[in-house]
Amino acid sequence: MDFTYPLTGIVTIVSLLIYVWMAMQIGKARGQHSVPAPSTDGPEDFLRVLRVHGNTMEGLILFIPALWLFALTIGDIWAALVGVAYPIGRLIYARGYYAAADKRSTGFLIGFVSTIILLLGSLGALIMATTGLYL
Repeated sequence: MDFTYPLTGIVTIVSLLIYVWMAMQIGKARGQHSVPAPSTDGPEDFLRVLRVHGNTMEGLILFIPALWLFALTIGDIWAALVGVAYPIGRLIYARGYYAAADKRSTGFLIGFVSTIILLLGSLGALIMATTGLYL
């Protein structure tokens, strides 16, 4: 078997496993705070756990395509090196947000910067490739 993008694949899987862990935290918080499904309202401690999961889903929609476009245009190693900051940032974000809403910004910033670098890097590489193809 030839795996051209193993590191990017690992970063993707780690990111998705963290997302699954966050989903499990919602179930745990439902039990702790007596919030029956399908309710999405409850005490602030429950709402923070719910928001971590929802905000991470919103971030994954940008992060995963950006990660793979970067891997395809720049390379597997560079994509993984930049991309690994996203799941690390999301863990920091979750720990902070679980404690208090105002403690989420550091983790958010780490993941956001990683995603922006991936997006802009792949856009730059695609523009350079397009210039070479069509000019």
